[in-house]
Amino acid sequence: MALSHELILIYTTYFVATASPGPSNMAIMGTAMKQGRGAALALASGVIGGSMMWALLAACGVLTVLATFAQLLIVLKIGGGLYLLWLAFKAGKSALRKPDASEFAPGSEKAHFGKMFRQGILMHVGNPKAILTWVAIMSVALKPGAAASTLPMIIAGCAAICVLVFGGYAVLFSTAVMAAFYRRIRRGLDAMLACCFTVAGLKLVFSRS
Repeated sequence: MALSHELILIYTTYFVATASPGPSNMAIMGTAMKQGRGAALALASGVIGGSMMWALLAACGVLTVLATFAQLLIVLKIGGGLYLLWLAFKAGKSALRKPDASEFAPGSEKAHFGKMFRQGILMHVGNPKAILTWVAIMSVALKPGAAASTLPMIIAGCAAICVLVFGGYAVLFSTAVMAAFYRRIRRGLDAMLACCFTVAGLKLVFSRS
């Protein structure tokens, strides 16, 4: 019974953290409306892959060691923050560009799935909060007396939540209704993305914790 309660708490916490608005979710939403479902799913797959990479490293105990070295976390924070600021620059540049009817034509913007997947990986790998989150989760999974099934259940459950949330954003915001909505708010959305990435990037670069 105690294990069930712990799993429910972990799953609930992870779902709230994953589904809450943030750079990754905003990027998936914008990509879905602008470039379609395939590109958004590729980006979401990268984010999921990054999260599961941290999960596996945490399961092996690597993140516990990494989290004890403040200098390495600082490097990760600065690198991730600078990458988010680069995305903010690109989104801001797009927001300043005047609408062009040709950009909404079918196939006007080619989706490079490999590039989108790599972007998703970089967005999540460059987030040191993911390290600390998985260290906290594994403190439950690997505590003395924990059942052998606890660790795979946590990783599998969190992986399913990742797919549900990020994949759901990609599918929901790539519908025809959302694509039409994007045509009306393209510059505003890009400006919002630029602000989101800027705030998140600056927070990572200058945060002391």
